[in-house]
Amino acid sequence: MLRSLRAQVGLLATMQALVLTNNVTLVAITGLAGFQLADNKLMATLPVTGYVLGGAIWAMPAAAFMRRFGRRMGYTVGSVAGMIGALAAWWAMTQASLPMLCGATFITGLYSAFSASLRFAAADVADAYRPGFKARAISLVLTGGIVGGVVGPEVSKWSRTWLSTQFAGSYLTLAGFALLSLLLAQLLRVPSTAQAAQAAQDTRPPRPLAEIIRQPACWTAVLTAALGYGIMNLLMVATPLAMEVCRHPYSAAALVLEWHVIGMFAPGLFTGSLIQRFGVLPVVVTGCLMMAGCVAIALSGVDLMQFLLALTLLGVGWNFMYTGATTLLTSAYRPSEKNKVQGFMDLCVFTTMVTTSASSGAMLMVNGWSVLNLLSLPVVMVALASALWLASRSGWALGRAPAAGAR
Repeated sequence: MLRSLRAQVGLLATMQALVLTNNVTLVAITGLAGFQLADNKLMATLPVTGYVLGGAIWAMPAAAFMRRFGRRMGYTVGSVAGMIGALAAWWAMTQASLPMLCGATFITGLYSAFSASLRFAAADVADAYRPGFKARAISLVLTGGIVGGVVGPEVSKWSRTWLSTQFAGSYLTLAGFALLSLLLAQLLRVPSTAQAAQAAQDTRPPRPLAEIIRQPACWTAVLTAALGYGIMNLLMVATPLAMEVCRHPYSAAALVLEWHVIGMFAPGLFTGSLIQRFGVLPVVVTGCLMMAGCVAIALSGVDLMQFLLALTLLGVGWNFMYTGATTLLTSAYRPSEKNKVQGFMDLCVFTTMVTTSASSGAMLMVNGWSVLNLLSLPVVMVALASALWLASRSGWALGRAPAAGAR
């Protein structure tokens, strides 16, 4: 049983690595590709917005699809969409068409919509084999993103000039990563919603989504995940453009993104253990404070080291907030309700990302890097306030693993 648990979590972590390689490569090149194609440079991040918009629109349908057909079929469909979108983006670059590139990234958003639930699939596997391992399973699967943080920027550096049309080769390589994800998905054995409900001996009918969301733990989890992801996306998408404006070479921007993504996912090696020991809310609050620290560093200057430190801290803060929010959400629904609640969280996350992706480039060009960081600070404070409010109601130890022998 333990061997099966480890095998499935390892498989999910590998798929997470592949999708994050896809995501990081897209973020590293797509803003610059849009800048290259757009006549109006304020539209440079529209292709990134197309990618996030695709994820937002497909988040709830993807959750419903997986509820009916299972995780494996969902990840299969998502991987196929990733391949089609990558090939369409390659073609868009050869035709120098910004609208076509936006359409291609929108298709790739379907891959992201399905893959966003990999962390929830880890929770499902843990529930089936070892429920006390849930927080660690979630964080370990997110750790797969470390590979994406290292491989993605490296792939973007050599592949952007691989073909005669700049960036076309980068998109072509993404089809290969999606193909590997498609093959690995066939090895998954994740319990279905019906199986999970049966194993939990839960025969109660699912509650309406509105009723579930009204629970303090549920809306706090959704708010924390959405705001944390939104701020991270706002600053991450703007970073390559900001560094180009500050006359840093592309290799420097790739290095910063590499360490940012390592910061996002390397803490997964221990975030789950921290949650088990101290509870969800202390981890979430620490993540919020790290994001505030990122803003402080970014405001201190625009040298390479300041970009590097700020974006790395931003990544670690995101990990604490996102892992904590995901773990918190799993305590707010019954097994029969999980798909629609998980889909709702991902819808909120992607919707926030659409807003930040669409506005990131324009806000940077109009207001500058410092103002962009200052504008993110009140949003971080809202997330912090919500976690502190829930702690005042439920106690700081919420989500902490029980002591040995406790029920």
